[in-house]
Amino acid sequence: MAVPRYYTVSWDQLHRDGKALAWRLVDKGPSGGPWNGIVAITRGGLIPAAIVARELDCRLIESVSVVTYDEEERGKPSVVKMPEAAGDGEGWLILDDLVDTGTTARVVRGLLPKAHFATIYAKPAGKPLVDTFVTEVSQDTWILFPWDTEPQFVAPIAKSAKA
Repeated sequence: MAVPRYYTVSWDQLHRDGKALAWRLVDKGPSGGPWNGIVAITRGGLIPAAIVARELDCRLIESVSVVTYDEEERGKPSVVKMPEAAGDGEGWLILDDLVDTGTTARVVRGLLPKAHFATIYAKPAGKPLVDTFVTEVSQDTWILFPWDTEPQFVAPIAKSAKA
């Protein structure tokens, strides 16, 4: 079994990447204008949605909740909160932190077929399902977001190499 790869994202980096996503989205709203609203995919899309909403001066935020993970184990997707205000997605922007296998993206695309789907990070298996993203990472990389981690002491390399 392959050792999983981890990529740690700091709050500063997430904020910079969220702003980079906003730059890519600023003129992609309906007819090049502002978005009707943003649908954040919970939980991972909540903070990116807040960053992008601020940068795009968008005040109407909806959410959709699709449960697919239990810790690091994948399960069958289940919609536990519908994005009622977004209708079929016309003029709306869907935001998530990451598209991985595309399981959640397929479910949300089915709910909001006319929306524009954007993520900060994209893995190869899910990349074809999003319209806009900032950074591609390998499929075997597990991204550790700042809300999933906390700073802690790590021994110097020289000391840990002797152990």
